[in-house]
Amino acid sequence: MVIHYTAMASLTAARATLCNPQTEVSAHYLIGRDGAVEALVPEDLRAWHAGAGRWGNVQDINSRSVGIELDNTGLAPFSAPQMLALERLLPPIMGRWAIPPERVIGHSDCAIGRKIDPGPRFDWRRLALRGLAIWSDAGPQAADAAAFGAALTRLGYDPDPPADARLAAFRLRFNPGQKGPLASTDMGRALDLAARFPVDRRAAPA
Repeated sequence: MVIHYTAMASLTAARATLCNPQTEVSAHYLIGRDGAVEALVPEDLRAWHAGAGRWGNVQDINSRSVGIELDNTGLAPFSAPQMLALERLLPPIMGRWAIPPERVIGHSDCAIGRKIDPGPRFDWRRLALRGLAIWSDAGPQAADAAAFGAALTRLGYDPDPPADARLAAFRLRFNPGQKGPLASTDMGRALDLAARFPVDRRAAPA
């Protein structure tokens, strides 16, 4: 499951883009700021919402995910009706496709350095409290660049992009507002998440 924002000025413009075959962009669902949910592509068909990217060993994200677009420019908070609609939409989809909370990710998670949506204003913690995503409020740990990189890979982030791009992607999701070099808060949360939610469960410690 991949969550996006449309980055367009209006729902009408977003719908026109997502429904135009010539744009080669689509998504399974579009949620308006008023909470209206539109089903654009059947869940069992491939939608062109993710593009080039990677999560764990999955490199064809479009063929392995459901894409949800939220009508938002990326500059404004997500509306209460929109968030409520998302919270109602996610559970049945997750149930139909056996998607665990850790497999609900943002576009920025799987397209490091290329996409930033749904951005720092999206409330991932709120979703996590409802069992629809993951979050960490783990305490700080001594910053260690190598251990941090390994934790991100274990969690699912593409190991190939530069370290600063990987850090930025992680912060968009789990430590919004943090600036500068790797911080102890980044480290604590990354270690905690990687231990609890490794992308490859077979590699999880007993």
